[in-house]
Amino acid sequence: MALLMDPGSEPITNDEIVDLEAIAALKESAAIELKEKGNEYVKKGKKHYSDAIDCYTRAINQKALSDPENSILYSNRAHVNLLLGNYRRSLQDAEEAIKLCSTNVKALYRAVKASLLLNLLDEARSYCEKGLQQSPDNEELKKLAKQIDAKKLEHERREAEVSKAVLAAKDIISALEDRQIKLGKAMYQELTGIKKPVLDNNKILHWPVVLLYAEVMSSDIIEDFCETDMFSTHLDMISLPYACFLVNVSLLNMFSEGSPPLPWDTDNAYSRDALELYYEADSGASFSKKEALNYLLEGTVASHLENSGGEETDAATRTSFSSGNGPKWVKVNERRTLHDILRNSDIIVPGIPVFFIVSKKSSFYRDFKSGNWSPPKIA
Repeated sequence: MALLMDPGSEPITNDEIVDLEAIAALKESAAIELKEKGNEYVKKGKKHYSDAIDCYTRAINQKALSDPENSILYSNRAHVNLLLGNYRRSLQDAEEAIKLCSTNVKALYRAVKASLLLNLLDEARSYCEKGLQQSPDNEELKKLAKQIDAKKLEHERREAEVSKAVLAAKDIISALEDRQIKLGKAMYQELTGIKKPVLDNNKILHWPVVLLYAEVMSSDIIEDFCETDMFSTHLDMISLPYACFLVNVSLLNMFSEGSPPLPWDTDNAYSRDALELYYEADSGASFSKKEALNYLLEGTVASHLENSGGEETDAATRTSFSSGNGPKWVKVNERRTLHDILRNSDIIVPGIPVFFIVSKKSSFYRDFKSGNWSPPKIA
């Protein structure tokens, strides 16, 4: 009997030949029946898609049909996997169908669809071209060809934007290194958002700068503080914020003659001549180059890649003090530029520069200078 024959052996007797032909016919009949049953399940809707896949798989496993017929089975299974969102499996089935029959237009169409959904644009274009060679008037393939071209243009545009963002971030890092400026973890992002420094065409850095009025932790943001500007220029022009905790509401020309005092400034202490500006020294840790690149790319199209006047001596222009374990405050000479201050060895820029304004006339000034006050760390 044919069922007792060793695998791979050839039939010898007429009975064995007849038996093998009968088995092959049964397998072929079963495969065809399973194919038709699978088609019926597809027509019944999504609840029966898994049954359809099972039928197509069992039909393929019969190994009883010709290559073109098996190509149809793989193509049908690719179709159901597409409907289920199993795009990788759909592409694999479509590719197998194409191997078995290179002229199977439906298989080529499904290979295009799956490749496009997997964002494999080169593969999608290749299969689409092969499909149109077989069926030049196929409207569905023509539509897909247009989608591929549009998506490829969008992909190329986005890649160009990503490259531009990475290059800009790397240029900023190089500029920081040249200036010996250390960048560290961003602080007060509730105030600053994703603001970052920019480098202009003349290779000059422009920083967003936060000014915090330490006594009430009200804030102002200078959107564009050029590194070559002196602090006095901005302090002379600044519009002080309405004093609400961590809220930026500006009142124009608060230092102009005759302007009313800030609502919280009951002693009229915050006059222009009384203001002093400080930064917190030796605070935080500087970023590695990789960390700096990741930070500068935050909020950009490349954020997914996060895994790029007269000279005065320091002694004459800077004073610092600290008390116990309290913060160390360094007074800023208003006649110095932002560049001069940021390159000091004791400052790590917390994402963007942060400076604290106090008044010599305020009672808070004593607490500040004695080291009894520390800024709240707001992420």
